[in-house]
Amino acid sequence: MSPPQNRTRTTDPHTDHPMSETTTHPEAAHSAPPKDALPRELLVLNDRSFSWITGRISGIVESKAPRWWFIALFFTSLLTLVCFSCIAYLISTGVGVWGLNHPVGWAWDITNFVFWIGIGHAGTLISAILFLTRQKWRTSINRAAEAMTLFAVMCAGIFPAIHVGRIWMVWFLAPVPNANAIWQNFRSPLLWDVFAVSTYFTVSILFWYVGLVPDLASLRDRATTRIRKLLYGFFALGWRGGNRQWRHYEMVYLILAGLSTPLVLSVHSVVSFDFATSVIPGWHTTIFPPYFVAGAIFGGFAMVLTLMLPARAIFGLHDVITPKHVDNMAKIILLTGSIVGYAYLMELFMAFYGANPYEKWAFLRNRLADPFIAEGIFGIPRAPYWWAYWAMMTCNVVSPQLFWSKWCRSNVLVVFTVCMFVNAGMWFERFVIIVTSIHRDFLPSSWGMFHPTWVDVWTFTGTFGLFLTLFLLFIKFLPMVAMSEVKGVLPAADPHRHDPEAKH
Repeated sequence: MSPPQNRTRTTDPHTDHPMSETTTHPEAAHSAPPKDALPRELLVLNDRSFSWITGRISGIVESKAPRWWFIALFFTSLLTLVCFSCIAYLISTGVGVWGLNHPVGWAWDITNFVFWIGIGHAGTLISAILFLTRQKWRTSINRAAEAMTLFAVMCAGIFPAIHVGRIWMVWFLAPVPNANAIWQNFRSPLLWDVFAVSTYFTVSILFWYVGLVPDLASLRDRATTRIRKLLYGFFALGWRGGNRQWRHYEMVYLILAGLSTPLVLSVHSVVSFDFATSVIPGWHTTIFPPYFVAGAIFGGFAMVLTLMLPARAIFGLHDVITPKHVDNMAKIILLTGSIVGYAYLMELFMAFYGANPYEKWAFLRNRLADPFIAEGIFGIPRAPYWWAYWAMMTCNVVSPQLFWSKWCRSNVLVVFTVCMFVNAGMWFERFVIIVTSIHRDFLPSSWGMFHPTWVDVWTFTGTFGLFLTLFLLFIKFLPMVAMSEVKGVLPAADPHRHDPEAKH
């Protein structure tokens, strides 16, 4: 007859409700790890306890907002107001206030749409794919990355809606019966965008909200005012942390992660079909789907670090967002940046190897030829948008190579600088793909240059205000770090850990 088993329960330190339940053998419960086991780098430093995690993360929400937060919110709200004012002016006047012309019918509007959609990819990747592959280092950054996804998709959705010109007719994009008996063209990749982005946003917001429920319950139990208790209690959905609730929670979280994973790959692939299914030189290529996905993850991780490094410094989260987290994200930026650089080179190779004179012209005369080399050595007239192409190559291919050095990956200032270069480079990439491919049509009589107007510039700038306003509200009223998940990676959460002085 086997000896009786001990059932070890991990509880939430503030609600005293069980977080998980494991069954261990009495001898295994007190045994030390094998001597030949490789030491793992800690994901939370300084042997922090469960109560410290709850107190530090909840304290950001519960404490009075600092002065800098109100100042930042004022300026970002002002930019948001500028954005919506420009949109109102556009609707009341017409799309002629933009710099669109023939042949550049797509310009900053679609450039900005693809840019914001790309930023929204890192959140789902961190939450879903890294969760399914059991990468526990994701726990400290997934919440903010998921929120960033939602805010970026909101900003992205503005541009296709106002690009149609008559925004009050945008509901015709939905497959609903109408009086004109006109149905959508389901073979068009532009309609696929509507379905892909709306599905991605819906699943992402469900995934984000489900992960929030245990932490909302902690805020509810710690609330000192009636309004906070009612609001957090309403959105916590009656969470008590029982064993049955945790089983259902983990099952739902796993299902949503499984649904989100193909969306990470499909959404930006569908966006790339807007270009790849055409016959325009510079667009008609099969490398676009994987190239766009890698570029979206590349730019998304750069934006995550752009937001989280200042938040880490301001709120003192160095023990939770450790150098290991920064190092891992820098490595992913290096990997995806190298994939993007390979895609750039393959585009150039196929343009010359394919023997298509129009494709060769698009890359050589519209993008590649800069005034310093082309005119001086090869006698080729300079490309009108050479500055955008070489800015893209410098920011996206050259700057991430610094991350081969461990010193650069561990230097926060260097990491932040590279991420800012990547953010700029990903916008230049979308500008190069869209504008430089269509500003010279097949007939020289259809050539034209695109110059943005003040409405273009301020509408795009205003979306950054909207994005940052939503992020500032998020970090003030919701926990930016998933407390329940971070507690699961603490050494004290390991039921097989042998440390009689472990903090609980």
